[in-house]
Amino acid sequence: MTRPLVPRAYRPVLAHPRLRRLLPAFVASDFGGGMSMVAVAWLALLIAPDGREGLLVGAALAAYALPGAAGVLLLGRWLRKLPARRLLMANCALRGTLLGCVPLAWGLGILDPVTYVVLLGCSSVLTAWGSAGKFTLVGELLPERHRLAANALLGASISTSIVAGPAVAGFLATAVSPAWIIGLDALTYAVLAVQTARLGPGGEERQEAAAARPAGRGLRLLAGQRELLAILVLTWLFFALYGPVEVALPLYVTGVLDGDAGLLGLFWTAFGVGAVAGGLTVGALRRLPLWPVTLGIVAGWGATLLLPYGLGAGTAAAMACFALGGAVYGPYPALSFTLFQNRTPRGWLTTVLAARGAVLLTSTPVGAALGGPLVAAFGARAVLAGSGAATVGVAVVGTGVWLATRGARPVAEAGDGPGGGPDGDGPDDDGARGDGARASA
Repeated sequence: MTRPLVPRAYRPVLAHPRLRRLLPAFVASDFGGGMSMVAVAWLALLIAPDGREGLLVGAALAAYALPGAAGVLLLGRWLRKLPARRLLMANCALRGTLLGCVPLAWGLGILDPVTYVVLLGCSSVLTAWGSAGKFTLVGELLPERHRLAANALLGASISTSIVAGPAVAGFLATAVSPAWIIGLDALTYAVLAVQTARLGPGGEERQEAAAARPAGRGLRLLAGQRELLAILVLTWLFFALYGPVEVALPLYVTGVLDGDAGLLGLFWTAFGVGAVAGGLTVGALRRLPLWPVTLGIVAGWGATLLLPYGLGAGTAAAMACFALGGAVYGPYPALSFTLFQNRTPRGWLTTVLAARGAVLLTSTPVGAALGGPLVAAFGARAVLAGSGAATVGVAVVGTGVWLATRGARPVAEAGDGPGGGPDGDGPDDDGARGDGARASA
């Protein structure tokens, strides 16, 4: 009776027998990560020595994410041979086990700052490989025409977790230690590992393992595919220019708007709601001109920062623009992942996505690191407006490059197949036809 309420583009994704088992576990794991956004920093504050709270919070947040980039560089020789399903399982097992040690150490009274940072850092070594395995597995299970919708669902899950996860963590923290909230995050990884293991190996896994290639050649393929390299550079700049926003927005809310933590939470909630709506909307569409849409998203997000903060808008207008910015940004992850899934030859996708993840893991931290001195020198409102202006500038330069080169190659669309790239690179016809077999596996 409720089937007509589901947009047509999402019905094949939700009806896929193997993917349907994983989607609830993906949602639970994303939600656990959303709770840890608050719990990791909060626990660091509780165990930090007097006067060193800021240092430990920064170290804990960095340890929770950044070692994933080192994992790509140091472990690629061994991990690139594993099928996507096993990579996802390995990351979940490592993450769940070591994060589970945090509440255990807390309960035993032996959780000191060094132990905490080491556990967080070691738990995140496989994050880039795990993300690569996740999106590779989805790309293998589904034919090309359904990948955009699937990626939109996964993106909406992540955006929803940003809205709900911190709120739930804040509520739970009134009754329990943040260490136990991190334990809940560990439990969600364990659930995802079990559900992934229950899938069992499919035909796509055997094909992927048989086609495994040296990691170095996979990285060179990413550098040699002009379209993939261009979207990676655009994404890095996009995310790096977002970094200062994370630093400036809290100071803008508490300083210029004379607000409190509750108002800051409303800003992020508005962004998250907009991102969910925008991501789900793009997933219902079939074919999109890739570069006009992605460049439009970058420019649109920059404008939602430049206009309200540059013109000194009030609280309501600034929050409305932040929600609009979320809706503009929402489709970007799904479009980016779909391009990589469709353009990367079979047997290379996990290596290429892991390299992508390693590169992008550095983008927002670099921007945030620059944001602190910029805010100190120019003020929060100027940094927010400047970040928007610079983002619009990146979109303008990107548009100029795209217009200058489009005459030499066809316009790429989000629904194009892997052999349709502008450079003619990609699998042969047999590889393109193989999607049907992978979808039914």
